[in-house]
Amino acid sequence: METKTVMKREQEEQSSQMSHSMQLSSQIKKKTFTSSDEEASYGDYFPIISADVMSVKEILNMENFPRHRTWDILKDTLAADEEYYRDQWTMFGNEAEKLEVGVIMSQRLLRTRVDTLALRRQAEKKKSAHMAYMERLSQKAPDFPIPLRAHTVWEGMTVKLACTVQGCPPPEVTWYKDGLPLRMSDQPWNYSLQQKYGLNTLEIRRCSPEDAGEYKVIAKSLLGEAMTFGTLVVNSYRGAVAGSEHWQTRGLQLKEEALFGISFPPTWVKEGDSLTLQCTFTSTLLPSQQDITWFRDGVQLLQSSSVDIRAEDSSASMTLKTAHKEHEGVYTARLKTYDGIQEHSAFVYVRDASAAVLGGPASPLAVQVSDVNKDYVFLTWQPPSADGSSPVQGYYVERCEVGQAEWVRCNVGIQKMCYFPVSGLKEGTWYKFRVRAVNQAGAGRPSMATEPVLTADPLEYTRTMVVKVDRGRKITITKDELEGQVKAPFPPTDVHACEVSDTYVVLSWTEPDPRGREPLTFYVERSVAGTSSWELASLDVVVNSPRFPVFDLVKGKQYCFRVRSINKYGVSDPSEPSQPVSLGKPQAVPAPPHSVLAIRDTDTSVLLKWQEPKDKDDIVGYYLYYSETGKEDWQTINNKPITNTRFTVHGLETRKEYVFRVKAVSRAGNSNYSDQSQPIVVKSAINVPSAPSAITLLLCTGSEMVLSWRAPAFNGGDPVRGYYLDQRETGMEAWREVNVKPAKERQFKVCNLTSGHFYQFRVFAANMAGVGKPSEASDSFLCEKWTMPEPGCPYDAEVREVRDSSLVLLWAAPLYQGRSPVTGYLLEISQGDQSDDWTYVTEKPITDTHFKVSGLQAGQTYRLRVSAVNEAGVSCASLPTEPVIAQTRPGTKNIEIGVDDDGFIYLGYEANEINDESKFLWGKNYTEPIDAGRARVETKKNGSKLTFTDPSEEDLGLYTVEMSDNPDLSSSYDFTAEDLERLKELSWQVRNPLIALKSGWQVEVSEKGVVRLWLQTESLSNNAELRLIFNDREISSTPHRKINFDKAKGLVEILFDQLSPEDQGSYTAQLRDGRAKNQTTLVFVDQKFRQTLALADKNRRDLLRKSGPYFQEFLSWSVNEDCELVIKCKPTNTNKDTTLNWFKEGVGLTKVEYVQSSGISKLTVPQVTQKEAGLYKAVVSDGRGEDVSTLQLLSDEYDKLLQQLSKQCALSASQLKIQSTAEGVMIYSSLKYYTSYLKNSWYYGEKRIDQEARMKPGSSMDMVWIEIRNPTDNDKGKYTLEMFDGKETHKRCLELSGQALADAILEHQRLKQAAIAEKNRAKVTKGLPDVVAIMEGKSLCLTCFIDGDPAPEIFWLRNDREIVDEVQFTITKEPKCSTITVHNVKMEDSGKYSIFVRNKCGSETADVTVSVYKIGEKPPAHAVIMS
Repeated sequence: METKTVMKREQEEQSSQMSHSMQLSSQIKKKTFTSSDEEASYGDYFPIISADVMSVKEILNMENFPRHRTWDILKDTLAADEEYYRDQWTMFGNEAEKLEVGVIMSQRLLRTRVDTLALRRQAEKKKSAHMAYMERLSQKAPDFPIPLRAHTVWEGMTVKLACTVQGCPPPEVTWYKDGLPLRMSDQPWNYSLQQKYGLNTLEIRRCSPEDAGEYKVIAKSLLGEAMTFGTLVVNSYRGAVAGSEHWQTRGLQLKEEALFGISFPPTWVKEGDSLTLQCTFTSTLLPSQQDITWFRDGVQLLQSSSVDIRAEDSSASMTLKTAHKEHEGVYTARLKTYDGIQEHSAFVYVRDASAAVLGGPASPLAVQVSDVNKDYVFLTWQPPSADGSSPVQGYYVERCEVGQAEWVRCNVGIQKMCYFPVSGLKEGTWYKFRVRAVNQAGAGRPSMATEPVLTADPLEYTRTMVVKVDRGRKITITKDELEGQVKAPFPPTDVHACEVSDTYVVLSWTEPDPRGREPLTFYVERSVAGTSSWELASLDVVVNSPRFPVFDLVKGKQYCFRVRSINKYGVSDPSEPSQPVSLGKPQAVPAPPHSVLAIRDTDTSVLLKWQEPKDKDDIVGYYLYYSETGKEDWQTINNKPITNTRFTVHGLETRKEYVFRVKAVSRAGNSNYSDQSQPIVVKSAINVPSAPSAITLLLCTGSEMVLSWRAPAFNGGDPVRGYYLDQRETGMEAWREVNVKPAKERQFKVCNLTSGHFYQFRVFAANMAGVGKPSEASDSFLCEKWTMPEPGCPYDAEVREVRDSSLVLLWAAPLYQGRSPVTGYLLEISQGDQSDDWTYVTEKPITDTHFKVSGLQAGQTYRLRVSAVNEAGVSCASLPTEPVIAQTRPGTKNIEIGVDDDGFIYLGYEANEINDESKFLWGKNYTEPIDAGRARVETKKNGSKLTFTDPSEEDLGLYTVEMSDNPDLSSSYDFTAEDLERLKELSWQVRNPLIALKSGWQVEVSEKGVVRLWLQTESLSNNAELRLIFNDREISSTPHRKINFDKAKGLVEILFDQLSPEDQGSYTAQLRDGRAKNQTTLVFVDQKFRQTLALADKNRRDLLRKSGPYFQEFLSWSVNEDCELVIKCKPTNTNKDTTLNWFKEGVGLTKVEYVQSSGISKLTVPQVTQKEAGLYKAVVSDGRGEDVSTLQLLSDEYDKLLQQLSKQCALSASQLKIQSTAEGVMIYSSLKYYTSYLKNSWYYGEKRIDQEARMKPGSSMDMVWIEIRNPTDNDKGKYTLEMFDGKETHKRCLELSGQALADAILEHQRLKQAAIAEKNRAKVTKGLPDVVAIMEGKSLCLTCFIDGDPAPEIFWLRNDREIVDEVQFTITKEPKCSTITVHNVKMEDSGKYSIFVRNKCGSETADVTVSVYKIGEKPPAHAVIMS
């Protein structure tokens, strides 16, 4: 679209009203002036002027000014007030021309000034850059080209110590003496220091012995420091002053730079979790290294709210607070070094988070927003790698306004392709978008949301232009200012389809020009191609931007579209129709890749390559998948499409076999899986071996040398196939090849040497991958015949069987034995990597060429060496072994000894690390090979077995095994005579096996009375055989006796429907299964048979009995906590007609309780006496039958009841208590019930208390006691009550302390006095009847017996008044008796008569009621008739 601007003068505010009436057009292109080093920018503007201004345009040489198509329209629009606007616009045009000319002149002048300033700035910038570059080139760390040197002078002489220092920037120089800074101010007359042109001179005048010592100069700068030393020795006539005897100069010493140490490996993180990558450095970061930069796929990561980058002293880290699939890729940490940069990279895998629904797909990724308009955006994304339980059917697009939490779905139906136009958005609103994949299980997890997007007019900037003028003023020119007179809008132009898919078409058009100031919207109309019938396509939709997606089109039809502009003044004419448009064909998913190839990489990774399909235009990347061979358990490798056709897959398990396959990814979805790769075992790729080491001279004859060397530390993943040697004379540069054919052993004889010459050698190792690097040159060996008496050194010292506390050392005997044979070997050990502190392992020489070193400290590092011994002495030591750590490797296994399934004795070893080329090397006593006639070796997978043919004492000894390509995997076993004897016994058992019995013969009786004899063995095969022998004859199944044999379960059973006496005897089962056999016998006779027969008969009777009502629980008795006897039973299978009756000795019992809820019937006896003994019977019956239950509580059963009752009584006894009485003190225990069957005894301390005068035991129904009469303080102590229930003894104890006893005695004395007083008190011992009756006219005589000491006084009362009438009443008083006689009783003599007795101890009154009745009347019924 053409860029259009309108210029307006800033000084003339009033001219803004004139710009609404006319439109002027111009196509002059104005260039915005910039400096020559800046990019020029252009803007097109079309000023709209009237015809009267054309003369001004001609003055400016604009003769070719084109006429605008709006010219005629404006003429008609301004016809009404043409005169007024013509004058105004003429004036405006002239002013605009003047301003334009001024602006052009000002811009040219400004251009010149800007160019001048830009050139000056550029020159200064280049100058400063060149100076900085030259400065960097000239920078140099401090150094001493001429160091200090040592001086020796006589006392009193002058000496100058001088050195030359270099460095840029110039370093700071400090002098030291004996480690202390040298201060010139201390002795200015003696010391003089000069520094000029890098020459530093220290002059010491008149040297004295105090000036002697070590002088040091240190030069420091930002790039490092350097030091030089010099010693000054001052000799005096009395002797020399000791000083330092050496000098040393340290060269360039830069601060140690940090390098990568332990850094992050390939990492896996779950989607949505945080990710932290960390790397450590070998030292603290220098100030220049603090800026650690991080990259993902080559794009630098910066500190933000989601990325946290940190660098500390010796580590750096990068943290993603929330990891998404978009964050998968290669992460790189970059470190600055002196030589440039050092990088460490690793791949970070982002795994899928848990599915939103069970079986749902994973989340899409890489959601991108493009073509942003006022109410429209276009989204694209990439499909997920994991479909879930079913293929992905399509996608849901969701949007969310920034600041709100609600996500709204944008599409109603499922969008199948990975792109979608989103319309209907709000103008000027910030939005975020995300996508969900959908399959049959439902919608999966959402993708990562996009960055916020603002919906706005993308061409808004083209309608505004800012022009800078002099003095910093700006003129803002907007096109809307001069388009204000446009009312009815013009139609849009260039209607076309910008996006076509198989489900929708996106229309695009150009806004009308001029547009006018009023906001525009649009109507979209459509018509089937070839017809003139137009319909509204944007029904109920307000279209604000020049984009509109149409979804409801019919496949196979072509449509034409046109658009109308709308503003508040009206609707424009329709635009020109578009070209015919139809829905596109569905985009097909790409073809799958092919030729997937897996290549060995490392022990945990595989390099994967594949070929892309022929049609690769729409492919955005590839997804990779792996599975263990044969499992079909496919796992996703990457969740972000890989754009290359090769990828290193990490995180695989060593030695496991995998297959791989690939999918191509496009916007239409994922392709089908490629064909599987060939299976590959994960292990390191084969490389050339590393260099051999430790070349040793074993023998020299004068013209020949025998050399040995140490094998490479790393064989490259393939066994070393041979070695090549080079030689040279010492001092020569050129090497000469020694052998053309590779040496198979690590020992070689070099011939044709010149005696007396020195030679050096180097060795190459070769494997399948090629020849490795050479070893370091050996020491210079003199070619001279050996004649020394001592032997040569042993060689090939190697370590095996390294454990936490021990190891085994092997070596080879020296080739040169000296003047006498080698008699033994001395072993030395050193702790540490480089320690020279060697100690002997044994005190005496060892005769073997192997030795187990014990007593090591776990985790410590050791080296060992060996010396040979003969009669002449000890040889030089062998080369030390490589440092070895005393530590058992994880997964280390030892040789196991056992017997196999065929009965052969074997030694077995299993290795946890093995290659295809690995071999198990068996040996005896570390040196002897295995005799193939006595044992054979079998290897399967990662294990090997040495099987003895016919082991004997000849086979005893130490057996060893090691891996051919990894001697660290080794073990040994000492096969002893005890092992041989034990394993031979086990071998015989294996070859003559017994069928194991899980259970011997068992006898069971079912509820129906069926008898089952059974036994069970281990599981048997289908070929197993069974013979059953009964009383020496074989039996089989009969109708009476059924025999079952379940071989799978090993179950043998004999079933008797009705056991009879004829079935008594012995039963033998003879079993055979292949070589295994066994037999077992059941002796089924005598008591065992009789008991089984009785039980079977009983169960059959019970079965018959249970056809009607029966007792589920028979009569039984128990004693409850209240010491009550409870007899109960429980009938079942009852109905409404069932009756239950209890009897004792044939007499019915009525006090029987029946609990309906539990169905239990019971009889409770509160107190058990002898009468409870007897025969109890319960009968339950109805029309179906009856059942009887009996219980005999007689003899032993009754004794058992009494014992249980006694036990319960004893358990209810309380703790002993004390109580005072008038007779003494009573110690007692309360019981719920006491029976005489419970025997009790009292103890005082350990002594039993028998019946005596002072202590008297006693008991009642609820109490047991002992009474201490006339207690004293001597009675305190421990009292124990023992209660024996017939089986157990129950104890209760009381510690009668002094205070408790004193209180009890005091209370006893009080009660005793009260008892004495009660005894002597006046009382009526034999009283009167309560009521007496006497007939009128008779005499009444009442007599009372009294007692008391002293003799009491006696008074007779009538109606509570003393009787004094001696005529009618006669009273006699004797010491123990008193009588009153009433003469001639009358009716009025009726009433209450009382006798009152008293003495000093007390008194008492006895009453009698006298009732007088007349002759012929009946006396009262309750009265005593007196005659």
